[in-house]
Amino acid sequence: MSFEQFEIQLIASVVAAACAIPGVFLVLRSMAMMSDAISHAILLGIVLAFFVIPDISSPILIIGAALSGVLTVSLVELLNKTRLVKEDAAIGLVFPVLFSIGVILIARYAWNVHLDVHAVLLGELAFAPFDRLLLFGHDIGPKSLYVMGAILFLNLILITLFYKELKIATFDAGLAAALGFSPGLIHYGLMSLVSVTAVGAFDAVGSILVVALMIAPPAAAYLLTDNLSKMILISVLLGVISSVSGFWFAILLDANIAGAMATMAGLLFVIVFLFAPERGIIAVSRRRFRQRWEFAGKVLAIHLLNHEGAKEEERESQIEHLEENLRWKETFAKRVVRYSANNGFVLVSGGRLMLTDRGREYAKKSILDEYIGD
Repeated sequence: MSFEQFEIQLIASVVAAACAIPGVFLVLRSMAMMSDAISHAILLGIVLAFFVIPDISSPILIIGAALSGVLTVSLVELLNKTRLVKEDAAIGLVFPVLFSIGVILIARYAWNVHLDVHAVLLGELAFAPFDRLLLFGHDIGPKSLYVMGAILFLNLILITLFYKELKIATFDAGLAAALGFSPGLIHYGLMSLVSVTAVGAFDAVGSILVVALMIAPPAAAYLLTDNLSKMILISVLLGVISSVSGFWFAILLDANIAGAMATMAGLLFVIVFLFAPERGIIAVSRRRFRQRWEFAGKVLAIHLLNHEGAKEEERESQIEHLEENLRWKETFAKRVVRYSANNGFVLVSGGRLMLTDRGREYAKKSILDEYIGD
């Protein structure tokens, strides 16, 4: 592995960590698409700032992009508060307009400047190590590494300082207001942080990878834990894994690096979506399958208990009678009987069902649990 390859992976990992931290709160607030809106709309802020300071390396561009992100959030909130347009529709209305204006301005007034729309969308990490930062004439590394390192540090500091406020405002805005916090101020502060993070990663990785790293790792982490601090750590870890594995995937396919990293982020989410221990599709399917048979076993045990000692006990305990009385199909009824017998709830003798002591206790407990639950 060459030194340039190492630098590319390091830059991508720092970008992933910086994006994952605010991305967790976007996912928890059901505002995932806001990252897409901001990462596109900041192009307008970059272009307008460039007209003021015609230097693509100027920090003024970051300020302009951040203000453009805040403008996007403000316009979305303004449309949403009218109650005529829902938030997702408001996002879909605002960011294409702002992004399109930015594209038009580039095409009309900055066609000869290195603000390429293709590079903005996809990014080209392969070139990031060649944009070096010189300090007193000495090369100290890629400029984007230091920019994103500073943004990562800023994210860590702000999230740590305002962790309690962000947590309360995210899960219960009403409680946050009652405790004296300002949910609106916290919201705009978070969106400003998202804007700064997005514009910092804009030049190196492009808007598509910004969205992928800001949403896919936190969404996967959400399926793995309910603990907020653990969710942030897992998001950062998954983001770094996506970046490193995506780089080598791109090398293998000779493809765009940012696109490969976004693909790996999506692939990791799919893996977690399927195999997460508690919330994965497979785990949920198994739990529902188990609950189906547990419920059917309870119904059978309660049915037999209700008819114990009654005149119709012999008829009600016939396996063939379950189809008529419980409206079960013959195949399903036999499977429920087999499940109950395997668990020691019933005994089968001559086509009749008899509750065991364990089955009787199970039926009584089920009735009691149902009564208490009601």
